[in-house]
Amino acid sequence: MTPVSSTTVQGNSGGGERNASGGATMASSPQQGQGQAQGGGGGGVCPAEQFWSLLDKADRRFARVRDLPLFGRQEPAEYGKAFRIYTQLWRMQQEHRHRLLDAGLRRWQVGEIAARIAHLYYSQYQRASDTALLSEAFVFYHAVLDRAYFLDDHLGASTKHLRFLARFLLVALILSRRAQTVPRLAGQIRSLLDESKKTLQEADYREWKHVVQEITRFLKADSPFMNKRPLRYSYAFDPPPETLPTIPPTVKKRGLLLSDAILCSYYHNEVKFTDLTLDTFRMLQCLEWEPCGSFAQNNGYSAHDESGQNHPNLLKDLRDAALPPNPLKTVLYRPSVPHFLKVLATKCEELPLNTMMLIYLSAAGEVGSSGLGPDTSERVVNSFSQFDISNTRAVTSKEDKEPCLWLGCREGEGSNCIYPCDMIPFTRRPLFLVIDSNISYAFKSIHGAEKGETAAMLLSPSSRSCAVGFSGDSTRQSGSQFTMFLTAPVQAFCFLIGNNGLDIIDKDYNKAEELLSLSLNEWAMTLVASSSLDPVWVEVLGDPLLRRLLLRFIFCRATLSLFKASNDKAECLPSCVPPLPESVGGESMLSQCCVMRVASFLGAADQFSFAEVTTWPDIDEPTSSGGVDKEL
Repeated sequence: MTPVSSTTVQGNSGGGERNASGGATMASSPQQGQGQAQGGGGGGVCPAEQFWSLLDKADRRFARVRDLPLFGRQEPAEYGKAFRIYTQLWRMQQEHRHRLLDAGLRRWQVGEIAARIAHLYYSQYQRASDTALLSEAFVFYHAVLDRAYFLDDHLGASTKHLRFLARFLLVALILSRRAQTVPRLAGQIRSLLDESKKTLQEADYREWKHVVQEITRFLKADSPFMNKRPLRYSYAFDPPPETLPTIPPTVKKRGLLLSDAILCSYYHNEVKFTDLTLDTFRMLQCLEWEPCGSFAQNNGYSAHDESGQNHPNLLKDLRDAALPPNPLKTVLYRPSVPHFLKVLATKCEELPLNTMMLIYLSAAGEVGSSGLGPDTSERVVNSFSQFDISNTRAVTSKEDKEPCLWLGCREGEGSNCIYPCDMIPFTRRPLFLVIDSNISYAFKSIHGAEKGETAAMLLSPSSRSCAVGFSGDSTRQSGSQFTMFLTAPVQAFCFLIGNNGLDIIDKDYNKAEELLSLSLNEWAMTLVASSSLDPVWVEVLGDPLLRRLLLRFIFCRATLSLFKASNDKAECLPSCVPPLPESVGGESMLSQCCVMRVASFLGAADQFSFAEVTTWPDIDEPTSSGGVDKEL
């Protein structure tokens, strides 16, 4: 028996249930569900007594599922058991609603059953990264919202209502339902909290007040401009994989594909909602495929549609067999280093053959002795003037330590600080590292020390103060510049040149995307034709999601290399290991042409240092007089 599907929650009772969770466990028909619901307690058992007993058991099952780790390829049996019992509950309340209401069943309890089914789908999505599961959760949550199940005067219902709204909001954000659902939910959370101020305990009110502040900051950073296009790999904006330039058959390649990812981010006071930071939120979507099934093509349906109530076969039709599965992603917020290493070890152990794993780390770093700044010997000499030479503990200061990333608060270094050398044992498997930190350069020490596989690394600039749109504390309010270039490059370019995107109409934005796609394709063709391309990058180019990250990195590096405010400072430029061919270098003629193409269209060519040449690519002017270059 499997989870009740969105067809059932919408009231479709005819026919068998469709498999909306990938076919893993769904096999029941309404008749089978009725038999289990009515016959589970034996003949003559009062439905109300059976229901309350089952509800108590379901609470315990849900608690067990909630405590399960969200990583590992083998789905725990607890999921099937929890879905089975909640399916029975849902059918029982449908078939015996009046008798159960007479026995004391409240509307908020019905809503909580549906909301927990939605949460089970979301938990499965966290493990399996299947966006169809996320869409199932959305449909269940939407039904609960529309039927106002939690508008109950029961003491404590407001807390349950707030929790439901917050969980629904998270699902809606990940699915990019920004036009209607997200503003509606955010407004309801604020209003409900104001109405519940007198009934909530002071500690609970303060906690929910903090949640509302988190939501406000998050929605301000995740602005409509950031949602001009899906962050997921979308056929509407990204080229179909079969049309991409390919490596010549004479070049030896293993055909590695991205199958797993660990996304970890922590900065003090960074923008986040629950445990999902703004940077991991963007990377999470960037490593997924945008649904593009036959239903969408034939009916003009958008994956960002706000409804979901009138499309009973929506998820089935959006399942496109041509799309590869999304890589399994584990999101970690402020993990202890032992826990991070446990997750990493588990994923490496379970990594399928001929696949790669991506590790994304975004965190502040401790510079240590190998960072930028004074020469090491000078610091050692200076330390003697500050401490008593007889005090050996004082001499062993942070100056003598290797650079590290802080995955938590700067206390308890052993459990919160991760060093580049911690990653070396895991280089027995193919790794793709994206390090977004002020000490990203320290991870270059991994190169040459690998234990079997060359690690591919994209490393952020070590300084965040070189860009107009990302200076000072604004970085933490709008997210990392480097991560934005990898996930939303047109928006990152606009912020870099001081344009917040408010005046960019959709037609001009789409044109900028077209120009960027043209540039990315030219870089790709140059790479695949290069005879000096490192074998690890050959493998990266074979995976569409990793290829897109690499090409956007080249765009980021070229843009910052030519940007006048960067002044060609090394700390303002990203780097990669192993190095890429010079033909796609930041100041190569090809890179200058590609950046010029986008900069000229956006009216910002004067902010870049281009070589004096007589021929540049033709650039179309913006399509509206009040468009992108009006304020520049």
